[in-house]
Amino acid sequence: MGIKRDMTVDIAGLKLKNPVMTASGTFGYGLEFEPFFDIGELGAVVVKGLSLKPKAGNPPPRIVETPAGMLNAIGLQNVGIDVFLEEKLPKLKQSKATVLVNFFGNTADEYEELARKLDGVEGVHGLEVNISCPNVKAGGIVFGTDPTVAHNLIKKIREKISLPLIVKLSPNVTDIKVMAKAVEEAGADAISLINTLTGMAIDVRKRKSKLANMTGGLSGPAIRPVAVRMVWEAAKAVKVPIIGIGGMVTAEDALEFIIAGASAVQVGTANFINPSAAIDVVKGIEVFMEEEKIEKITDLIGSIGN
Repeated sequence: MGIKRDMTVDIAGLKLKNPVMTASGTFGYGLEFEPFFDIGELGAVVVKGLSLKPKAGNPPPRIVETPAGMLNAIGLQNVGIDVFLEEKLPKLKQSKATVLVNFFGNTADEYEELARKLDGVEGVHGLEVNISCPNVKAGGIVFGTDPTVAHNLIKKIREKISLPLIVKLSPNVTDIKVMAKAVEEAGADAISLINTLTGMAIDVRKRKSKLANMTGGLSGPAIRPVAVRMVWEAAKAVKVPIIGIGGMVTAEDALEFIIAGASAVQVGTANFINPSAAIDVVKGIEVFMEEEKIEKITDLIGSIGN
């Protein structure tokens, strides 16, 4: 019988049983996947992004397949913070999963109010803030594309909460290192990246966008090389843990991110293809560690050579 491999990682003070999470927006509220496997066996479950009020999202069509990927313009549809706390979280707590709540707003005040409502709630172990949203009070500039705006927002949220704070970065920037440093200095405990790349698909017969919203977020294996590169850059620029996201389907994909410098990973679009994708990645990493005689997953973090 082989040696028991140590899969535990520490993210912002949270000791996770393994480095595999689910990516927000691809795993519902976690409960939808309970028929397929024990979600408590994952490192953490990151729930669908929450807003102050319920959000209907964009009109269809709002998902389209692309080569090795998917464009989505769901529009952050969700039940709202109150329904989540009253109806979803009590059931989620029964799973014994480590729960990270993703949230977003259109103003700094909305972000702060959401953070306050979530802080100290039993069953919520950490927060992941999505800053890839337009600031309606600043002419629509996206919070996550301006380092000063992002820094100020995260600083305000950090002052209001005691829970671990993970900041999810947009890849639609000139230099990911600048954004990573800005949110680290503002008090982020960890950084997750990347969110989707902005993309577009056109129906050449109809000469119109395949999405009602014109553009959408590109995810899936097509973006993985970009995501791995950004994780590698960000990991060299900051001291806080990095959580890698972007097109991973297999354990080997996830290991690319870890070797590039990620302390944990999030499985996203793969969940649409295979509901057990995240737990399959966990098992695959264990097999890899056994084969390579690696005792601790932490030995692999940032182990890339020149």
